[in-house]
Amino acid sequence: MQTTSSRLLALLSLLRTRRAWSGENLAERLDVTPRTVRRDIDRLRDLGYPITAVKGPSGGYRLGAGAHLPPLLFDDGQAVALTVALQSVAAGDAVADDAARALGTIRQVMPPRLRHRTDTVSVTAVHPPEKEDTAQVDPQTFVELSTAIHAHVELRFDYGQGPATATEEPRRVQPHHLVTWRGRWYLAAWDLDRDDWRTFRVDRIRPRTPTGPRFVPRELPGGTVSAFITNRFRGSDGSDGSDWPCRGEVILNLPATAVAPFAQDGIAEALAPDRCRLVLGSWSWTGLAAAVSRFDADIEVVGPPELKSAFARLATRFSKAAGTTAP
Repeated sequence: MQTTSSRLLALLSLLRTRRAWSGENLAERLDVTPRTVRRDIDRLRDLGYPITAVKGPSGGYRLGAGAHLPPLLFDDGQAVALTVALQSVAAGDAVADDAARALGTIRQVMPPRLRHRTDTVSVTAVHPPEKEDTAQVDPQTFVELSTAIHAHVELRFDYGQGPATATEEPRRVQPHHLVTWRGRWYLAAWDLDRDDWRTFRVDRIRPRTPTGPRFVPRELPGGTVSAFITNRFRGSDGSDGSDWPCRGEVILNLPATAVAPFAQDGIAEALAPDRCRLVLGSWSWTGLAAAVSRFDADIEVVGPPELKSAFARLATRFSKAAGTTAP
């Protein structure tokens, strides 16, 4: 037999799943009388849940949004999932302190049975070593950025290029997404002054008020947030939005199908059955030349000149290693 508390939880879960329920449908789903449903609705209202009556032939109920946060009811699965999520965030994210306090608050109001179950859940989130310039993000900044993204309004803010930078640059953007990458939070946005996509570290953003006019969101390059961010930070350490600092183009006397599996994040383009174009990046020109040299084929350097010079330096080193005269 259901207890009152479990029945209230089931009723609240039903009200959250659709816009409106008739009293008869609720009674049928809960296997109780319509009178019991009306009493339970009154109990939820007393707890602070804004449940309104819906006019119609048979009447009904709708769960609305209130001005205050009412008591929350979680089933066992939701409680465990919430515990794991908050523990992961509290292990070192930008809002770690708030997550830890939220976890403590929720644990205090849990019934002993459920508290015992969640206490057995212990996770450790391992984050990359923090860089010296890692800074905490003001939760209010999250709120302001999220509000602008949701409302599709232009955003103005001051942006510092680093902790050692005394001045901040004013920026005007159309904000699209808040993302996290390697322990840092970024804002993906269309930069109105530069007419291009940019990523901004959230801890360096100082929002201004008021916000600008509304805008129609553009489609992100790549089609998805994941594709856009992955491509944006490809080969970087997550410190900014730059790609590989050294990027070159060569022609290889190999089929593209033989090069592509080993090109990592490079682009192999077929020019002929046994010839392809390879565009590749690296942290240094010498490293880029060495990466191309691993393909057992003749190489034609298209550019830039720095890559040709790197090949010359490697040729000298390889000749010395082989005990021969450099070309």
